[in-house]
Amino acid sequence: MRRTGVRTYGMAAEERYPMSISELTGLTWDEAAEKAAQGKINITKNNHQKTTWQIVRSHTITYFNILNFFLAGLIILSGQLKNILFIGVVFCNAAIGIVQELRVKKLIDRLSVITAARATVLREGEREEIPIDEIVEDDVVILSPGDQLAADGEVLVTEGLEVNESMLTGESKPVKKAAGDEILSGSFITAGTGAYHVSRVGDATYASTLVAKAQTKKRATSEMQNTIGSIIRVISILIIPLGLLLFRSQYLSSGRTDMSTALVHTVSGVIGMIPEGLVLLTSVSFILGVGRLARKQALVQEMEAIEALARVDVLCTDKTGTITTGDLMVMEVVPVSVTEEEAYRIFAEIGGAFDDVNATQAALDSKFGKSSEWTVRDRIPFSSARKYRAVSFEEHGDFVLGAPEFLVPENKKFLTVLEKYSAQGYRVLLLGSSTGIDSETETIGKVKPVCVAVISDIIKTDAADVFKYFADNGVSVKVISGDNPVTVSTVAKKAGVSGADKYVDASTLPADPALLKKEIRKYNIFGRVKPEQKQAFVRAWQEGGKTVAMVGDGVNDVLAIKDADCGIAMAAGSEAAKHSAHIVLLDSDFTSMKSIVKEGREIISNIERVSSLYLTKTIYSVILVFIYILLKRRYPFTTLQMGLINVACIGLPSFLLTLEQQENLPGGGFLKHVLKVAAPGAFTMVTMMLLVQFLNEMFGWNPEVYSTFTLVLGGLVGLFIVAQVCSPMNGYHKLVTALAGVVMLLAILFLPGFYDIHTLWMGWSLLLIPLAVLAAMLIYWYSRLTNKFVKWFFRGK
Repeated sequence: MRRTGVRTYGMAAEERYPMSISELTGLTWDEAAEKAAQGKINITKNNHQKTTWQIVRSHTITYFNILNFFLAGLIILSGQLKNILFIGVVFCNAAIGIVQELRVKKLIDRLSVITAARATVLREGEREEIPIDEIVEDDVVILSPGDQLAADGEVLVTEGLEVNESMLTGESKPVKKAAGDEILSGSFITAGTGAYHVSRVGDATYASTLVAKAQTKKRATSEMQNTIGSIIRVISILIIPLGLLLFRSQYLSSGRTDMSTALVHTVSGVIGMIPEGLVLLTSVSFILGVGRLARKQALVQEMEAIEALARVDVLCTDKTGTITTGDLMVMEVVPVSVTEEEAYRIFAEIGGAFDDVNATQAALDSKFGKSSEWTVRDRIPFSSARKYRAVSFEEHGDFVLGAPEFLVPENKKFLTVLEKYSAQGYRVLLLGSSTGIDSETETIGKVKPVCVAVISDIIKTDAADVFKYFADNGVSVKVISGDNPVTVSTVAKKAGVSGADKYVDASTLPADPALLKKEIRKYNIFGRVKPEQKQAFVRAWQEGGKTVAMVGDGVNDVLAIKDADCGIAMAAGSEAAKHSAHIVLLDSDFTSMKSIVKEGREIISNIERVSSLYLTKTIYSVILVFIYILLKRRYPFTTLQMGLINVACIGLPSFLLTLEQQENLPGGGFLKHVLKVAAPGAFTMVTMMLLVQFLNEMFGWNPEVYSTFTLVLGGLVGLFIVAQVCSPMNGYHKLVTALAGVVMLLAILFLPGFYDIHTLWMGWSLLLIPLAVLAAMLIYWYSRLTNKFVKWFFRGK
């Protein structure tokens, strides 16, 4: 009778499920095609990749764009059409954003094929690897450790199958599955092998109905985007009522006779408050950052991860695949109570008793081969939590294979003998005989040493250079491994990990989070770590105010990866690890982390630096609008003048500064840096405009003189702000500042009428000199005051 995986209720209970995968045949290709045609295929609507239309819409139909077009309409009504030029910036911003994101989308779509989740199904009795979105209802899916389930179903065959359902339930403890048990998408295999029958696919799966709960991984943190988002929300609330009040004051200041001028100056004040350039800067910079990292073989699954990566100060990593190549080899076999020939036979039979393969098992298979001549009575698959595997053979006894510290913890004399191998950086596996094993209770009897296998890691040649880079940039590397802590420490020392002599056996660490948070500060190397402990370590460092990145590739790393500020997985790793990560290393090479972190720091450093220019404008515009509402005087700038200051002192410098590649990330975080740079410039601009207003009242200037003073002094303050952002000065920064000044000067000299600038009487011209000196002094004084305030306000934070 052919078994496709559909339960046959007419059969006796013991016959309902096959004993092995070899008894299953799965669907035929024709049956699978028919299911797909009926729509019973594993395609969900929850696709996080933006479509082309979504990209276009996100850059065009926005609150600020709509507001800009409304303001443009007001300018048309005013009849002063030259002031409508600001709308060109809106079109340019949208076009740049759309083109850049579509280019990056094309690149990411191509690279995503490399990390596309796949599953092994049975079709006509043969194993076939297919994309998960090609799974159909009634498929039979083969399961191995590290696989993540893409559809719901029922377990058919289990060989010690254990499933972690934390992605769905939040409970990290693995659940043992028996034939007939339900198994849900979103969960992943931690131990054992098996097969299951697919009963629900696509949007009908449990995970799809609970997307919010299924996606329990922590979102990558972005202090910068959170701060900018908060600023935009506040501006969005303020801008309409302030705009209406400003129009009222401008209308009253004109004696209710000059509606046209009132509209122009109102629009100028409102446009100044809109941080549209900042929105474009951050979004495009992140988009381009995704593209730049993709070219370095890093697939960014959440754009915010770029900032988290740049701010990382604790980098957690496993030993295997990071410090070492991931390849292992058996260096020595030390028989204890059997002959070497007998040991080889036992190793071969244990290898043949399990289908799962990892680096350790591959090394054992290479040395001892595989054999399936002995009849298996019971078995317990390897898991990271147990640190061993066990198998019971009829007529040949019960054997366990794993870490000596876990199998014979009481045999201190024997463990002391093995320490010499650990001290040399070798891994030690103990093959022992047991008085019995029970897969139901997952227990083993008393273990007696039979043989020891000494295994060697291969250290990566360029690992030392990577670890030196992190040490030089203030990133503390923590090596978290399931191996013996002495072994891990020795390997880490050889690889150049800073503080590698500070190691601990994780089994001795306290479980209480408060005590753990204090204790782990003492160590850099952690051995014999269980998956739940990795997660606890990450949380403890985060509670200590650290930004934590976790690099891993195995199922034992998933819990830590999903809780890290920036989770990083290897493309060659488990599906569960890739799903949980924010960034996937397509070349599966840890040494590429150096260039990736460097790239991330350059991106965020540039955004932080130039964002101060945009936020300065927003801050002083909001303050000026408040003041001129109260004063009922003409707002100092027209839209054209504001546009000139924006181009010369914000747009041009920000563009040139983002081209500079530097990774000097300002300390203290985004908000602190912005306040220290933007606030002094904004307060100086407000003070100078009020001073010009006072002089206007004192001397009774005509509108042309007043307009000239406001533009020239506004431009000078803008240039001082550029110089402050460029500090410390180098050749390139001097060039950027000079170009900004040249653009401003050329506009004043050659387009005076266009910008409402008029020739000043000599006395008024000379007055500009002390006012410029005063502006420079104000920036200096405000900077000192702001630094003191920031230091006080952020104390202890």
